[in-house]
This record gives sequence, C-alpha cells and structure tokens, in this order.
Amino acid sequence: MGCDGGTIPKRHELVKGPKKVEKVDKDAELVAQWNYCTLSQEILRRPIVACELGRLYNKDAVIEFLLDKSSEKALGKAASHIKSIKNVTELRLSDNPAWEGDKGNTKGDKHDDLQRARFICPVVGLEMNGRHRFCFLRCCGCVFSERALREIKAEVCHTCGAAFQEDDVIVLNGTKEDVAMLKSRMEERRLKAKLGKKAKKPKAAESVSKPDVSEESPGTSKIKTGKPEEAGLDSREKKTNSAPKSAATNGSSSGKVGKPPCGAMKRSIADSEESEAYKSLFTTHSSAKRSKEESAHWVTHTSYCF
Repeated sequence: MGCDGGTIPKRHELVKGPKKVEKVDKDAELVAQWNYCTLSQEILRRPIVACELGRLYNKDAVIEFLLDKSSEKALGKAASHIKSIKNVTELRLSDNPAWEGDKGNTKGDKHDDLQRARFICPVVGLEMNGRHRFCFLRCCGCVFSERALREIKAEVCHTCGAAFQEDDVIVLNGTKEDVAMLKSRMEERRLKAKLGKKAKKPKAAESVSKPDVSEESPGTSKIKTGKPEEAGLDSREKKTNSAPKSAATNGSSSGKVGKPPCGAMKRSIADSEESEAYKSLFTTHSSAKRSKEESAHWVTHTSYCF
C-alpha cells in the first residue's frame, strides 16, 4: 500500500484528476509552418511553391508526391488536393539581407534567433516569420505582406506589373476560416474549368463539319442568282466544248483515229525554251539535218540515212 518509512504523500499523488490539455508552443508552430515543407517536413529551399490553400512546399517534394501516390505516406493527406503540377504556383520571394542562416554559427556557440526570417516583403520590409499575414498572387507568384496590399491599393502587381483580381490573392498559412474560404474558391475554379472543357468539345466538332457544308453552298447560290442570259451563254459554251469530245470518241470506237481539234496544235521543240543541248537530241534540230551531199545513196544503208 505504500506510505512506509515516514513518507507523507500529497493529494495530487493519490487522487487522479482530469488530464490537462497540452498546449502547443506557438513559436514552434510558426517555425514549422514558415520554415519547413508541409509535405516532406524538410527545410524549405528554392524553388518553393504554394498550393491554392496557402501551404508552402518544396517543388521537388511535390513532384515526387505526384509520381508516387502511395497510401503508406501519412503526410499525403496534406497534399491530397494537388492533382497536377499546375495546381501549385512557384513563389517569387525577396531575400532578407539581415538573415545570415548557419554562416555565423559555425562553432555552435551562438544563439539562433528563430524569429529571424529568410524572406521579407519587398514593399514594406516586414519579415515573413508568421507574425504578420502574408499572401501571394496566383497569376505571377509574387509574395507581399497583407499590409502592403491594404495600404497601396492597386490592380497591378507591385514588382512585375501583372494585372490581378481579388480571387488571385491567396493568404499564406492562414487561419481555419481562410482555408475554408480558399477551398470553396478552389472548387468553384476547378468546376468552371471542367465546364469550359466540355463546352469546347461540341464547338470543335461543329467547326469540322461546317467547312463541308460551306463548300457545297457557294455553287448552288451562283446558279440561282445568275442571270438568264449568262446561263444561256454558259450552256452554249458547254455544247461547243462537248462537240469535239464526242467526235473523238466516235472515231476511236469505229477504229479510225479522230483528228485533233483545230485549237490543239502539236508543240514544236524548236520553239520551246529548252537549252540547245536538250534540243540537239531530237531530229528536228538543225544539227541533225544534213545536206544532199552528206546523205548516202538510196541503195546503200548507212546510219546517216533518215
């Protein structure tokens, strides 16, 4: 039973009361959110990306997660809304000139100030350590403090000059209310993108079928809108053109060779624009024609007799 040897127990040692709720150290939580990757729990290093809910990741960790989506990864739930690399935005961060990192503490005899941030707001100069609210623009990836966007109201980015809207502003590591609002915006944005893709498919099918119809319609419109006089002339020209063709076909069927029409003359190579070397291959060229003295007797058979 205990209580031997003159021990005097106290009440809290004998009576078990309700367990105290463990309080999370706020400083440690801020350091984990702003200095470490949400997916791999490694120190953030460039290139750094952010999702549509405002969480920070290493780009390498996101690519590995997309390539290997295994159920064994416990931290995969934090990035379950990331379906492709297009769902994250690479951030353009401004370095803090006062941040030394591990350079000044090589021997381990210096105090590391965890509140000293690596990045700052390029407009106001506030450090991005969680004490101040920061946000980024989804269209360009530039990061600013919320105070800078509130004090300097503009529809253009302060660093790159890209135009943005209110929906493009995403709070980094926001509260539960901020995450709920960003999640609803994300779902609406993805739903609109799906509906837009479905609407484009029937339009593409219609554009393929329309050219075939447009090719047939001009011919019919010309015939209808033409004058009666022009139609008569066209019919006469067709008859005259068809007459020599019919004569040629009749001659070939009867066994006789039909004469070519008067308009179709044989082409002379001498009148052509070919070179002299090409023309000399034919008998109509001047070099092939020989005089009577050069030609052989009719009785003899030589290669010069043509």
